[in-house]
Amino acid sequence: MAETEDLDMAGPEGPKDILMDPSYSSYFDMVQSRKKLPMSLQETLTDAFARIPVSSFPQVPRGKVIEIQADQSVGEAIKILSDANILSAPVKVTDEVKTVDWRERYLGILDYSAIVLWVLEGAEFAAAVLATGSATAAGVGAGAAGALGALAVGATGPVAAAGITAAAVGAAVVSGVAAGKGMSKDAASAADKMGEDFYKVLLEEEPFTSTTVRSVVKSYRWAPFIPVSADSSMLCVLLLLSKYRLRNVPVVERGEPCITNYITQSAVIKGLERCKGRDWFDSISAHPITELGLPFMSSDEVISIENTELVLEAFKKMKDNQIGGLPVVGGPEKKIVGSLSIRDIRYLLLNHDLFSNFRQVTVGDFINTVAGGLHTTQKVGVAVTCSLDSTLEEVIHILASKSVHRIYVVAGDGKEIVGVITLRDVISCFIYEPANFFDNYFAADSAEVVVSN
Repeated sequence: MAETEDLDMAGPEGPKDILMDPSYSSYFDMVQSRKKLPMSLQETLTDAFARIPVSSFPQVPRGKVIEIQADQSVGEAIKILSDANILSAPVKVTDEVKTVDWRERYLGILDYSAIVLWVLEGAEFAAAVLATGSATAAGVGAGAAGALGALAVGATGPVAAAGITAAAVGAAVVSGVAAGKGMSKDAASAADKMGEDFYKVLLEEEPFTSTTVRSVVKSYRWAPFIPVSADSSMLCVLLLLSKYRLRNVPVVERGEPCITNYITQSAVIKGLERCKGRDWFDSISAHPITELGLPFMSSDEVISIENTELVLEAFKKMKDNQIGGLPVVGGPEKKIVGSLSIRDIRYLLLNHDLFSNFRQVTVGDFINTVAGGLHTTQKVGVAVTCSLDSTLEEVIHILASKSVHRIYVVAGDGKEIVGVITLRDVISCFIYEPANFFDNYFAADSAEVVVSN
C-alpha cells in the first residue's frame, strides 16, 4: 500500500463522494487491524474527542484566514502565498457574492504545489513544440506548431483544461522562445534547455499571464474542500484529516459563509504535543512505537526514489501514487540518503538555475542546489528519521518541532528504511470511526452543508 497521508490530487467531485469512496476505508481498516491500543482506551479517547468542539481549537496566526480571489492571476496568488509564508489558501469566488452557502462562495483550496505542476506541464508543452522540429514549426506557423506539441504530449492535462489551447501555447513558444533562439538551432537541445526562456514567457506572454486561479483550481483538484462548523466535534476533524486524507479542514460559522479558522494536520500534531503531562496522553505516548503497531507501513510498502533519477520522475511518482513525499535512496543497498516532499517542487520555480534546466536535473542535484541556495534554517532534502525503539512522544515531538509530514523509521546503521510514519498515521492512533458517524453528513436539500457531528 502506498503512503497516502496528505495528497488527494484528483479527488472525487464532492464531499459526499469522498465519504463514500472505499479507498479511504481500506487505509483506515488496515490501521485498525495493525493498531495495538486496547479498544477500551480507543473508545475512551474517541468519546472524549467527540465532546470537544471545533471552536476550542486555537485560531490561525494573526486570527485571520488568508484567502485568494478566484479571478486573480496565478502570479498574484503566488505573491499572496509567499508574502504570508503559507503553501495553500482557500479560493473564494468574489467578495460580492451574498450567500450563506459556502458552496457558492468557495471553489476549493489552492496549493503552491498545484501551481508549480501547472507551470511545469506548460513547460513540457513548450518543450514538445520545440522538440517536434524547428523547421516544421517555422514552416507551418505558430498555431500548427502548438498543435504538434500538444499531439506529442497529449492535450488532456491541466494546461488544456485551464483554457490554454495547444495553438495558444505554440504561439507563445514560437514567438517568445523559438524566435529568440533562432529556428536553425537543434530543436531537441533547445527543448532540454528552454527553461530560462520559458520562464520569461510564463511571466510576460499571453496566455499565461492572464490565467486565473479559478482555472488552476478546477484543473488540479489537489485537495477536497470540506468545511466543518465551529460547533462540530474535533473527532470529525480528526477523521477528515486521517481516514479521509484531507490536509486541512476549513471552519465556517453556521449562517455565515466565511471561513473563520483553518485546521491542518500539522496544527493537530502540535496540539497533541502540548498535551504532554496529561495522563491520557502520557499513558499512550510513553510506549515505543512498535508496541502501538507503528509503523503501519512496512519497508516493502514504502515508495522511494534513487538520487540518480530525474527529479521530475520523483514528482511524477508522488502524483501517480497520490503521496506527499519520498525517501531518497542511494547505493547498491538503497540506503536512505535524503527525503523529497511534494512541496519542494516549488523550488523548481523559485530557483532560476534549476528551472532553466529542469528536464535534466537529478534528485541529488536538485537537493544539493536547493540546500546550497537557502539562506534560512530550513532544511530541504534531509531525511527525518527515528528508530524502532523510539516512543510515540518522541515521534510527535520530532514531527511538530521540525514541521515535517513524515518520519522514516530506520534500523541497522540508521540508513535501512523499515517503515514510515506520517501525520495521518499518528492522528489515526488516537481514534476510530464510530458506526454510522457520517450518516447525517449530507442532507440533499440543505442550503448550508457542513459537517455537524
